[in-house]
Amino acid sequence: MTVAPDGETIPEASAVAIIILNWNAWADTIECLESLARLNYPNFHIFVCDNASSDASLDRLQQWARGELCILPARPDFAEYVTPPGFKTKAAPLAETSTNARLTVIKNPSNLGFAAGNNAGLRRALEDGFDFFWVLNADTVVEPDALTHLVSRLEAVEGAGLCGSLICYYDDPNLIQEAGGCASYPMIGLSRRLAADKKRSDDFDWRALEAKLGYISGACCLVSRDFLETVGLMSEAYFLYCEEIDWATRAKGQFSLVLAENSIIYHKKGLSTGSKTHGRTRSPSSSYYLWRARRRYNQTYAPLGLVALFGLGLAASLKSLLRRDTASARAILAGLADRPLKND
Repeated sequence: MTVAPDGETIPEASAVAIIILNWNAWADTIECLESLARLNYPNFHIFVCDNASSDASLDRLQQWARGELCILPARPDFAEYVTPPGFKTKAAPLAETSTNARLTVIKNPSNLGFAAGNNAGLRRALEDGFDFFWVLNADTVVEPDALTHLVSRLEAVEGAGLCGSLICYYDDPNLIQEAGGCASYPMIGLSRRLAADKKRSDDFDWRALEAKLGYISGACCLVSRDFLETVGLMSEAYFLYCEEIDWATRAKGQFSLVLAENSIIYHKKGLSTGSKTHGRTRSPSSSYYLWRARRRYNQTYAPLGLVALFGLGLAASLKSLLRRDTASARAILAGLADRPLKND
């Protein structure tokens, strides 16, 4: 607690652990870290979890922390968010322990996938006693007040356990990628991004959109300590995709999902995983993990929806064949069958 000049006691800001998963994407991670250095929220610590990168990511991060390396933004209009100096003038350098440092690196033994990679940071942050946990993709840039709005919204709504931001495209900042997350329809094997590809200047009923949330996007999700202690960490059954849907499903009836529409982040979306985004088709590897994750989710929580899921998957495979993309067609079928993908 702190004391204001008039003698009034002011509660200190809740402690937030920011969890960033890096895998062969040090340049994106550094750009994200530079934007986090400009947060106006006063009480946070960053855990960078590295999934055994093979591109010298850890060496590059150490160079950056020592002030020997800088990354300029791909978009000049983001210079105010990410142009150095950042933590070099504000905090201790990157460290392997969180004592008296603003950043901690966790070296995972192999590429553990999305959930297990992030869980390493969540587990450590839980042990360290943090109040909230911000799971944030490495390929994002955040506005300075993004975390402040997330914490404010999650603390304001009784029973809320997960909170999402307004996620916009990095390469088209005035276009919304999704408002917090997606509406989910497991019985037909589909989800729908809320406010997808709408202009930020459009009028929205934010609370109505919030009510439609089936899950919060794993690209940007603030989690309460109560949620983690009650529901648990992310399921590691998927490797990639559907972890956030699983998380929200396990929390049903216990916690609500909320949206902090004034918390703005910019997402490059799937550059390391090959995910589909506007202007880019999904890679075969991404298709494989997506359809395998969908099958595993439905098999666990909505087995009656498997029929619809198989139909959608077969249609997607046929569409790939018609585009002469046989690699993606095979990947979709392998994912649906939950069998290993050859040459993966």
